[in-house]
Amino acid sequence: MRPHVAVVILNYNGQPFLEKFLPSVLASTYPNQSVYVADNGSTDDSVSFVQEHFPSVNLLQIQENLGFAGGYNRALKEVAADYYVLLNSDVEVTPSWINPIIDLMETDSSIAAVQPKVKSFQDRHLFEHAGGAGG
Repeated sequence: MRPHVAVVILNYNGQPFLEKFLPSVLASTYPNQSVYVADNGSTDDSVSFVQEHFPSVNLLQIQENLGFAGGYNRALKEVAADYYVLLNSDVEVTPSWINPIIDLMETDSSIAAVQPKVKSFQDRHLFEHAGGAGG
């Protein structure tokens, strides 16, 4: 059996992102994954939207916005898995996106963490350069 992978998406007032991008995460071909949306005290309709439209998603409700690190730290205490993927809510993935990552990590014990190459959603032949990647 393949290792269990928990895909954890921290959300704060991101219902439009969940609507647009969560279907690609759920279409993953990896055979042993669980998808979690950790709602970080949203005041929009994110929680009810996930409950209504994505009942297979594990919903973790954090009552207040604890920020990025605080939200993930709280959420991950409630998730058990062999591997954890911390995925932004505004990311579209391909169906086989998890497979090569787990294959690599399972064959090389010196690898403790991986980060994907991220392509621009607007111009898919270019790599994304926003945020922590520099610019």
